Amino acid sequence: MKLGIVGLPNVGKSTLFNSLTKAGAESANYPFCTIDPNIGIVPVPDERLQVLGDLYQSEKIVAATIEFVDIAGLVKGASKGEGLGNQFLSNIREVDAIVHVVRCFEDGNVIHVDGSVNPSRDIETINLELIFSDLEILERRIAKTAKGAKNDKALAEELNLLERLKVFLEEGNMAKAFPAEEKESELIKSYNLLTAKPVIYAANVKEEDLADDGSSNAYVNEVRDIASKDNSEVFVICAQIEQEIAELDEEEKRMFLEELGLKESGLEKLIKASYRILGLISYLTAGPKETRAWTIEVGTKAPQAAGKIHSDFERGFIRAEIVNYHNLVECGSYNAAKEKGLVRSEGKEYVVQDGDVVLFRFNV
Repeated sequence: MKLGIVGLPNVGKSTLFNSLTKAGAESANYPFCTIDPNIGIVPVPDERLQVLGDLYQSEKIVAATIEFVDIAGLVKGASKGEGLGNQFLSNIREVDAIVHVVRCFEDGNVIHVDGSVNPSRDIETINLELIFSDLEILERRIAKTAKGAKNDKALAEELNLLERLKVFLEEGNMAKAFPAEEKESELIKSYNLLTAKPVIYAANVKEEDLADDGSSNAYVNEVRDIASKDNSEVFVICAQIEQEIAELDEEEKRMFLEELGLKESGLEKLIKASYRILGLISYLTAGPKETRAWTIEVGTKAPQAAGKIHSDFERGFIRAEIVNYHNLVECGSYNAAKEKGLVRSEGKEYVVQDGDVVLFRFNV
């Protein structure tokens, strides 16, 4: 999973990126790798892995990962070359979802690029830049498609779609709200438009607003209203606190969160929100060599889930032996779960569930 972090300058975006990548790297003892100064790969916190690893005495534990791409603070005119221009926008064309950091706190020491805190205006500024960037993509595509559309029915239909989509964006709409038929949706997906991607708003607040999840913060409620209208996710975070948490070990982190009256860190909130909005779940594999989490889409059938591990597993799929994580842990071992009839043998039509511990049988 790949997430792009966007926002205006001075909204806490880079603080959040730095703390998320560092926290993730340290909490799961994962070698944090920086591919680029603004890209970090972070393991997905999953307490089930350690439990299974202990149960199977696994040599290693491998978490699912998320790649974060941090984009330099966007400003008005970014799509036209202001600030870093299109350079950063191309960086997030490949992401699965956009994390939009919105400032929801007053602080005279932190200058706001537009002079005041106003989530609606800030969100609109970023959205317009994404729209302008997408319009450029569409214009190039229209010019290319128009050449062959006279003699090709499929290209003529695509040209019609591109022109309707362009008008829709010019009216200030996001591509994800475009009323498209199934065939058209597949084409739109292939354009990799920024405004077609799911959005998770990170409402950045002061420490005192964390305990009630920002419910008494008018700015946060403003962001929630916007999100509910465009089917986006929202999570409340204090980037400053996340930075402090990132310096702590697991035990200290847990105590610190308890003191603040919090059940989970910002990274955990963000990961839950991203799994929800992208329709993702994790299944698990466990054994003496390795315990591992695998990320799949909701509704994935057993052979395709097996293909995540290796294409041979999907090609030669015979069956999947499945036990629910909680049942397995309660029984204390795979054999004990089997004796109680809790291990099931499932075929090609089985839809893998979150928390399934799976052993694939295959023959190539």
